[in-house]
Amino acid sequence: MSKLTLPILKDGINFLFKMSPRRGWNTFLIFSSFYYARMTRKSVIWGRPIAISVEPTTSCNLRCPECPSGLRSFNRDTGMLNLDVFGNIINQLYKTTPYLILYFQGEPYLNKNFFDFVKIASNKNMYVATSTNAHYMTKENAEKTIESGLDRLIISIDGTTQSVYENYRIGGKLDKVIEGTKNIIEAKKRLKSNTPHIIFQFLVVKPNEHQIEEVQKLGDSLGVDEVRFKTAQVYDYENGNPLIPENQKYSRYIKNKDGKYSLKNKMYNHCWRLWHTCVFTWDGVVVPCAFDKDAKYQFGNIEKDAFAKIWQSAPYHSFRQNLLKSRTQIDICTNCTEGTKVWG
Repeated sequence: MSKLTLPILKDGINFLFKMSPRRGWNTFLIFSSFYYARMTRKSVIWGRPIAISVEPTTSCNLRCPECPSGLRSFNRDTGMLNLDVFGNIINQLYKTTPYLILYFQGEPYLNKNFFDFVKIASNKNMYVATSTNAHYMTKENAEKTIESGLDRLIISIDGTTQSVYENYRIGGKLDKVIEGTKNIIEAKKRLKSNTPHIIFQFLVVKPNEHQIEEVQKLGDSLGVDEVRFKTAQVYDYENGNPLIPENQKYSRYIKNKDGKYSLKNKMYNHCWRLWHTCVFTWDGVVVPCAFDKDAKYQFGNIEKDAFAKIWQSAPYHSFRQNLLKSRTQIDICTNCTEGTKVWG
């Protein structure tokens, strides 16, 4: 077994240990209703989400050009998740939902209650993941991260030199990312912990695509558990965009004969995300998925209604039904290639 395979296997086993009979049954219900809805073209959903995303904050220290947090361009209220809202979400969902992503927009470590969020969910035996730019991963925070029970830590690293890294991560310092990575790896060793599973995530754009092999080597040398490459969503792509990589393997877009760009993959009238997951903004609003960054499609607020009522509400069913009818008519879906298949 390779050095790479072993950490991934351990991470998978860790997740499986989070599955209770009730969570397993709920997973079966979600899969079943998804395929039934695809066959019948009717918005039918049994069970509750398998995974949820909860937004710790909309604030961020960086200014990435394709991110509303970075651009400071939200059309919705910005703020910090508080413990009461988070506790309400977890208490209503933990019995059926094994997977929690403590991230939507913003930098999670800016919320002073971040470690408490992780502890609350971890104590409910949920698998907890987050994504960070690692600028706040001090030795103290690295130790707190281990002690909190975090299962997965995704570190965004979009370049192996400062000049390339700052092309996208505007205002960021590569040496802070590397220092933070070393801190969390050293803390794992010092505390003899198998978690969190540490992933270097490399968002492939044209300015950094020549460093794909280099970031793999950097991750190996530092000792991260995994290096992943992510395709970039850009807002204005029809006439080309300086961020679209030339390597088609890492591009969501393809250049047509007329010189215009379009989505590379076919868009089907179904989406696994609308069945297996949902997103909670920092103030408790429920939105369909992570592509609704401005929370345009709000189905309710967990501070006002029970989640079970929101999940099965008429507006939610109407949204799913419209998607099954014509996904291209929903604006947040027209630039998405990630929800076309199970686990997509």
